[in-house]
Amino acid sequence: MTPVTRQEVLRLYRKIFRIAKKWESASGQTEETIKEKEYIKNEAKTLFRKNKNVTDPQLIKQCIEECEARIEIGLHYSIPYPRPIHLPPMGLAHKQGRVLRHQEKLRKISKPIYLKSHDEVS
Repeated sequence: MTPVTRQEVLRLYRKIFRIAKKWESASGQTEETIKEKEYIKNEAKTLFRKNKNVTDPQLIKQCIEECEARIEIGLHYSIPYPRPIHLPPMGLAHKQGRVLRHQEKLRKISKPIYLKSHDEVS
């Protein structure tokens, strides 16, 4: 990891914890706010620890983009949880009816960047 990349990752990590410190739930309830703050902290710790040994520059860039996307979406919608995507069960299948593996491959490709690591951790 280059020094510039390392600084960018550390900047994002600190930014997440600053956001968690100031976080206020949309409902305004204290219990909900505490629960969401803990979720933000735990999710950040889990994902950063999971990816601490990543050395591939492309994969590091993808992780940084995912982190930035999740931060922006969370701040915009005032929810710390990843926004789900809704696809019909066979919405990506070809008209001839390809095999299920092809369907799963298309679903994986169509998954937004901010959900790439969510299924692996949750």
